[in-house]
Amino acid sequence: MSKPRSIIDINPNSIPVIRNIGVEQTPIIVIDEFAFDLDEIKSKAFKSEEFIQVEQGQSMYPGVRVKLPKGYVVDMLTPLQSLFRKTYEVPPTFRMRPKLYVYSLISTQPQDLSLLQRMPHFDSVQPYYFAALHYLNEGPFGATAFFRHKPTGFEKITPDREQTYYQSAKQFVHENGEPPQEYFVNSNDHFECYDKVEYKPNRLVLYPGYLLHSILIDKDTDIDPNPKTGRLTANVFLEFC
Repeated sequence: MSKPRSIIDINPNSIPVIRNIGVEQTPIIVIDEFAFDLDEIKSKAFKSEEFIQVEQGQSMYPGVRVKLPKGYVVDMLTPLQSLFRKTYEVPPTFRMRPKLYVYSLISTQPQDLSLLQRMPHFDSVQPYYFAALHYLNEGPFGATAFFRHKPTGFEKITPDREQTYYQSAKQFVHENGEPPQEYFVNSNDHFECYDKVEYKPNRLVLYPGYLLHSILIDKDTDIDPNPKTGRLTANVFLEFC
């Protein structure tokens, strides 16, 4: 199969910054000025008429999505593969496999959020499942924040922790009631925000899917399904297996 046409020119001079966050010192990677130019990748989103609402049973994302061009995904991931492997000690026999690649826009009003959308979440318990998040539009928009589950102390949800986490979270809600019908943006008795990555156009953030995280959504600026004015991001989920 021929290589998809490139629609983004990666900046070879951009410098990855690796930060070990939280008590568990999990690496996340932040790369500013990742691409030379965002015009074409943004233009593809602006012209799309295929954004659809994410079903609550399929994802925790509170908004609309449409597929990213494959050319962007290939060109974005190719220079990052060795960085993933080195930073997260990926077994050399494992192959990188994109799982989902989408433009994303927040569109869900607070009163329409499900219970799980009102709490931090994780993407996968698998050890080599990652999210790559590329901020596209001009801000200001909400940061991506990482949370600690206070009753257990868990910052990441791995296979051996999954059942304990779910049981503890369910018990907390049973004893204390559901969280308010609003986006989760502040620490409380259930979850503590211990780190965050601010929104900045052309910033790329890479992190393991097992980390508890959430968007610090400002309902006055971030809830906007218009790709020209909303919190437009390119989200790529991948796994080495």
